[in-house]
Amino acid sequence: MSKEVNMKVSTPPAKISKSDSGALKMLLLISFMGFFAWAYQTTLPTPPKKLGSPDGLPITSPRVKLHDGRHLSYIEYGVPKDVATSKIIYVHCFGCSKYHNPFAISGSSAVIEELGVYMVSLDRPGYGESDPDPKRTVKSLALDIEEFADHLNLGPKFYVAGFSMGGQVIWSCLKYIPHRLAGAILISPAVNYWWHNLPFNLTNNAYSRLLQQDQWSLCVAHHLPWLTYWWNTRTWFPGFSVITGSLATLSSKDKEIRSKLLATMDPNMEKLMTLYPIQQGEFESIHRDMNIGFGKWEFDPTDLENPFPNNDGSVHLWTGDEDLIVPVTLQSYIARQLGWIKYHEMAGEGHIFAFKDGMGDTILKELFNNKN
Repeated sequence: MSKEVNMKVSTPPAKISKSDSGALKMLLLISFMGFFAWAYQTTLPTPPKKLGSPDGLPITSPRVKLHDGRHLSYIEYGVPKDVATSKIIYVHCFGCSKYHNPFAISGSSAVIEELGVYMVSLDRPGYGESDPDPKRTVKSLALDIEEFADHLNLGPKFYVAGFSMGGQVIWSCLKYIPHRLAGAILISPAVNYWWHNLPFNLTNNAYSRLLQQDQWSLCVAHHLPWLTYWWNTRTWFPGFSVITGSLATLSSKDKEIRSKLLATMDPNMEKLMTLYPIQQGEFESIHRDMNIGFGKWEFDPTDLENPFPNNDGSVHLWTGDEDLIVPVTLQSYIARQLGWIKYHEMAGEGHIFAFKDGMGDTILKELFNNKN
């Protein structure tokens, strides 16, 4: 009797042909290329919004046209230009605009008139209603200010004043257009931690005290500026604290000043203060600002020579000793290296002390009391 045996015959696996292997490699290559193309696209900022009619953002303030076709928007304060004894160009801070002027906010028209001051506050390139400058450098904005002054017929010499990142711009004016200056005011000026003359122990200590997210953001802006937009627009990790609106870098005095300003501000002005500065887009305003302010500079402020060797003008640096944004240790070091700087360290004050009631008057009086 025969026994039936069931035998299972396994089917050998199909071999991948050379043509299939080539197709798989090509598919992987295309996938990698697609991923890198996507990754690259995320680093590219969106183009700035257009200004002006017929389909652009409205232009509400006068503008000056520069030699390269760009425009700078501005507003005027104080006494009429033709009767003024002193003319000042004010440069605003990071994420702000021509409306963020401490002399207009915390000063009084009576003192400005008494001192005979005409003041013009401008939107820096890419902010508010001023055209972006894709070729902007540390030097170019100083030259813009000089050309701007000539368009407004401010005369052979004028004053410059700036707050925070705008104060940092004043160092550029002292470097590149000192012959045009009658005097200068730097209020809580931003510091570049990579300025070559700053002692490593001071910068390292100050840098380590920054919020971790700010250490990362500034490092990207300095070493990998092409990633600044991407870094600050991702939700995977926190961006620069000033951009995210964190209050962690404001001192207790700063918070008091901020609360008071917000409480007394009408809704229209609040909109101008928040939405207007970056209405053209974040890259050409705040992100390019980071790349310039914390990038590689051609000079260090302590390299500067006294612009007024004949004592016919003065430079004033104002800072709060409780500033949590710009360390007072670095401000005081720079002031000590520049013996001609008139240094004012405000006890118990933070970064935005200049917006405290009456402070604008105090700063202007100090400038003109020292005028010879």
